[in-house]
Amino acid sequence: MTAAKPLPPFDPRAIPVLGIDSHLAGVAQQQLTPQALRQRFRHPPVWTPEHSEERKFSDRQPALAAVLLPLVMRDELTLLLTERSAQLSTHSGQIAFPGGRTDRTDHDAVDTALREAQEEISLPRESVEVLGTLPTYVTGTAFIITPVVALIRPGFELRPNPAEVADVFEVPLGYLMNPAHHRRHETEFDGVLRQWLSMPYTEPVAQGPGSASIERYIWGATAGMLRNFYRFLSA
Repeated sequence: MTAAKPLPPFDPRAIPVLGIDSHLAGVAQQQLTPQALRQRFRHPPVWTPEHSEERKFSDRQPALAAVLLPLVMRDELTLLLTERSAQLSTHSGQIAFPGGRTDRTDHDAVDTALREAQEEISLPRESVEVLGTLPTYVTGTAFIITPVVALIRPGFELRPNPAEVADVFEVPLGYLMNPAHHRRHETEFDGVLRQWLSMPYTEPVAQGPGSASIERYIWGATAGMLRNFYRFLSA
């Protein structure tokens, strides 16, 4: 078997947009409430994940992992995301969910996700109401990830671990659950066509005459799992 070659460094923003899925209906706001999400997970629909496994580009052994999709219960639900530290060995600088590799002492994927969220950003477990999990997602670096969806009660104080997290921010869930913001990309490397989604979000960071904003470029595995969440909610 030929060894998988690592992807060369590249800027995903530089890859052209092939299309935007604005022809698909977004999830209605009445479905994006804490009670509606509780009901959806209690009585899940029949549905099929759209993204489940990336093309492999690493020879490392598969490893179990879990991430937390933390939905903060503000006036409108928001998704808490992190920007990974530039010094991390994998997916450095990328937008990600809190989470990581499963430890031997973890009871299950939920335990992994909650432990990692506490270690990475000091999200207290008592602020978290776990709703359920989504199907596993296998990254090109051979992580077998279980996404854990949870509601987060406001009032927490985050303290990001600088060794792992460069920044923490929130994105309105309604924005992410609207396919008009889902962009499709592809590029060829070593004769293999690789495809992914991006969901760029412009976050306002100042108001008034000196208003400013920052682009949060959500793509790759994070965007793939969010697309699956969209399919779950819209089924």
